[in-house]
Amino acid sequence: MDLKLFKRKDGVIIQLIDKDKMQNWPIELPLIFIEYIRSNQLDTYGSAKKEVEKYLDEVMKDVAVPRLISVLEGNEDDEIISALERIEELAKKNIEMTTPIKPYLINLVDSKNKEIGNLAKNVSKIFERAAKNKEIAKNRKIMREKEKDFLAGKIKAEEYAKLRKEYLTLKG
Repeated sequence: MDLKLFKRKDGVIIQLIDKDKMQNWPIELPLIFIEYIRSNQLDTYGSAKKEVEKYLDEVMKDVAVPRLISVLEGNEDDEIISALERIEELAKKNIEMTTPIKPYLINLVDSKNKEIGNLAKNVSKIFERAAKNKEIAKNRKIMREKEKDFLAGKIKAEEYAKLRKEYLTLKG
């Protein structure tokens, strides 16, 4: 069968393509499919939402990630370059979608093919930027709490100034 069917409690049937059929897709398409369903469709699936999420996780684990990895570990430079270009585009849009391939970039950074090395470095930089932004967001939240404490008189001005300086040093 080419479709995976999910039935909502109100009788509506949701049809998604079967993961076996996705094996014939271009390597980045399963990731795009998963992200599209999660971003744009999942909330409309009502009582079948949990089943669909579980299925999307299966597709990620069984189809999307293994196919990308097999290409990245392969010997076909053209395929690797094409995959890295697609991964770079996806990483810019949604870093979480491409996280599973992060460990495989390390081997590609030192590739003999300069284009592969540069693309792998670019994707790695996107991961680094995302990690730094996540850290800054975490510290920003902590700093807001410290600022509230300072304004409420719970911490001294010297301590607040020290915390603020550390925060600004990290941010810059």
